[in-house]
Order: sequence, then C-alpha cells, then structure tokens
Amino acid sequence: MSTLRMAAVAAEFGRDLEEDFAVVERLIKEARTAGVRLLALPEACLGGYLLSLDDSASDEGPPALALDGPEIRRLAALAGELTVVAGYCEADGDARYNSVVCVNGDGVLGNHRKVHQPLGEDASYTSGDRFHAFDTPVGRIGMLIDYDKTFPESARSLALDGAEILACLSAWPTSITNRAPRMAQDRQAKPFDRYDQARAAENQVVLASSNQTGAMGGMRFLGQSKVVGPGGDILARTWAKAGLAVAEVDIAAEIDRARRVLRHLDERRPTAYR
Repeated sequence: MSTLRMAAVAAEFGRDLEEDFAVVERLIKEARTAGVRLLALPEACLGGYLLSLDDSASDEGPPALALDGPEIRRLAALAGELTVVAGYCEADGDARYNSVVCVNGDGVLGNHRKVHQPLGEDASYTSGDRFHAFDTPVGRIGMLIDYDKTFPESARSLALDGAEILACLSAWPTSITNRAPRMAQDRQAKPFDRYDQARAAENQVVLASSNQTGAMGGMRFLGQSKVVGPGGDILARTWAKAGLAVAEVDIAAEIDRARRVLRHLDERRPTAYR
C-alpha cells in the first residue's frame, strides 16, 4: 500500500443528533479537502457522552442507535470514499453498548463494543466481550474505546489479529477530583498520551487517537488527538484545541522498519505469562 493520509479528530459533541451530524459533515468535508482517507472521530460523537460517571446522577444517556439503522446509514453516506470511525450508543434489544463503528460509502465495515468500563459507566452500558480486527480499503484496522487502551491486552489482541492500524476513540475527561488551571497540566493529560504511545510502540503499529473537547455535564474533555507511529513517536497532534491531527504514513513501510530487528509479536513467550 502507498502512503495513507489519516486524521484523528478533536471536537465537541452533545445530545442533539442533528447538531452532531452537522459537525461530522463539516469534519468529513475538511478531511476530504485535506486528502484524508481514514478519519477517526471521537467516542460518543453521535449523541454525546454521559453527563457524569457518578452512577447516582440523573442521566438518560445519549440516544440509542441500531447498527443497521438510519443514523449509521447516514454516516456511511457522508463518509463516501473515506473510511470513517465514529462513536455512538448502540441499541441491541434491551441492551445499550458504548460502541464505535467503521463505515464507508458501501456501509458498515466493522463495529466494536467497549469492553473496559470506568467507574460508573456500567450503570449506563453493557460491556462488550471481544476485540477483533477487520479489513478495510485503507488496511486492517482494530478499534478501542477510551478506557480500553489502559489495558495492554486490548491492543495486543488486535495486533495479534493482524491489525496494522489502531483507532482509539475517547471521551477522556480532565481530572474530576483535582482539576489543573491549564489543560496541559492536568494529571489525566500525561497518561492519555503515554497510553497512546505505549500501545503503538509495544505492538509496532500505527495508532489514531481521537478525543472530545469542550464540556458536557460535570466533565471537561482533554482533546489531545494525535497520530502515533509504530515506534511510539507522535506524528501529528491537536493539543487541547479542536481540529484535525493529520499525518501521512506509509503503513507497511513504517511497520516493517519498526519490526526489522525486534519483532515484539513474534518474540513473545506466552507460556511464561500468567
């Protein structure tokens, strides 16, 4: 594959689906103009995230959408020739999942339900139970949602399933208990970056990390969307501002270069791990 221009989004989304779709449409147009072929929108970009992680808080949550429903078809139509990853609340019978979907103009390419839930989120969502990679026109992709990336096994499972690109979508807030006066000084900012860099480097893959900005309910979101190379180097980033982190990467060549001497996946010793 030749070079791939990819982008991770930092943007604000709320409960109003029409407003969210207007933002999504604008971002897709901006990405298309920039020559982007893979666009990672944030977690919960269709309908917004929760108002609070306090399970006693009153929050009906975002609108629940069916994977085969009109909203996801609308997203696919907007994507067109782009491959777009976006977060939403997925309805499946009586269950609700914090999910991300990957689409292009042909329809749904892949779907992931968030497995790891931070304190309080399980009051609103059912947990997913698997990680899997899938083929797309821009390469084999694996998807993570927010807290999923805190667990090395999540990204490793996707890499072992052949993922070349990890799309990690977040609504990662600033510290709820000890907010800093400046976003860059917040104690959640460094772990957010370190997890992105570590998951890319330890699996020697490319990672697109998107995040929400702005505030919703009692939470304020970090932004800091970025594209990370297979050596853990940040290739593009938004910092705390809204916008697109755009990088052009020769996926196959960069992964081959990273694995030329040390091939982490091949050199594992599974029998020694507990």
